[in-house]
Amino acid sequence: MDFELTEDQRAIQEAARRFAVDKLAPYAAEWDANEHFPADVLREAAALGFAGIYIKGDVGGSEMSRLDAAIIFEELSAGCTSTAAFISIHNMASWMIDRFANEEQRKRFLPQLTTMEKIASYCLTEPGSGSDAAALKTRAVKEGEHYVLNGSKAFISGAGTSDVYVCMVRTGDEGPKGISAIVVEKGTPGLSFGKKERKMGWNSQPTALVNFDNCRVPAANRIGAEGEGFRIAMMGLDGGRINIGACSVGTARAALDEAKSYASDRKQFGKRISDFQASQFKLADMATELEASRLMIRSAAAALDRRDPRATMLCAMAKRFATDTGFNVANNALQLHGGYGYLKDFPAERHVRDLRVHQILEGTNEIMRVIIGREMFRQ
Repeated sequence: MDFELTEDQRAIQEAARRFAVDKLAPYAAEWDANEHFPADVLREAAALGFAGIYIKGDVGGSEMSRLDAAIIFEELSAGCTSTAAFISIHNMASWMIDRFANEEQRKRFLPQLTTMEKIASYCLTEPGSGSDAAALKTRAVKEGEHYVLNGSKAFISGAGTSDVYVCMVRTGDEGPKGISAIVVEKGTPGLSFGKKERKMGWNSQPTALVNFDNCRVPAANRIGAEGEGFRIAMMGLDGGRINIGACSVGTARAALDEAKSYASDRKQFGKRISDFQASQFKLADMATELEASRLMIRSAAAALDRRDPRATMLCAMAKRFATDTGFNVANNALQLHGGYGYLKDFPAERHVRDLRVHQILEGTNEIMRVIIGREMFRQ
């Protein structure tokens, strides 16, 4: 068991860190304030291999590991949480195509996704089915060489902007075995989008409803066999949970660094805030819990890479712990800034707003506990 990064992983880490410092951090506040989606910067990230991190090389992927991805997303999120998280979603959707599509589909979709010439979104959640994902209602009825889709997907990152939507739809009976995966391309008749949602955070990426009204999609766009969609979705989410946990670690690390710097400069009662034992204890707890989160994320990523049978449980544990910790660290960093932390002049409040949703998406942290409990008693 070696906790040190390899030489290659250190090089990957440095490349991601430099990109975050140069291309993300200087603009994150502006993108947040203006709700700007930086598609041009996403394509610059893709040029470094960050749009197809664990995609096979024959379609332009980087063929890296889940552990490599966790390292990358920690660094990117330290620059801009919202943008890093969107890159994670794009990777998850692309991986589903790479892993489960046939060769014709892989060659048709992935070369443009790995460069982010085209951008991908993942569509599972619906207005009436969030945590109860297997209860989704969007129906796909086979008519000749097409499926006709009717229904809606909710809270979709990239809705209206993305070019490719990896959708979970009902082709059979109620329950998980009636769900299939299909790719819906932008411009398909019957595909439309709701108004852009007004969100607490994650403002550098658009979020909206995706609507299907007699939307005719070629049957050739179905990924995997009918009835395999729910399994595809859940396997994708294992990796998504690692990535979003890594994003929490990266943002919390940035928040901790900023709090340390502020506490070292700010004086009250004739002393630097950092000289007070109460401040030191708070910072010590923040650093300790952050280190534990990083270790859990990397351990779960390694388990996913080696196809450990406990990987799903470990991913749920890591996601639950890292996203709760990330939010708490950012919130405590804001507290150490006092009133200044509440102002948009400092990044502390943006970190808190961006990290809050990590406890909800990719499966709420309550659902993570359900998964962990279920796996514990499956022996």
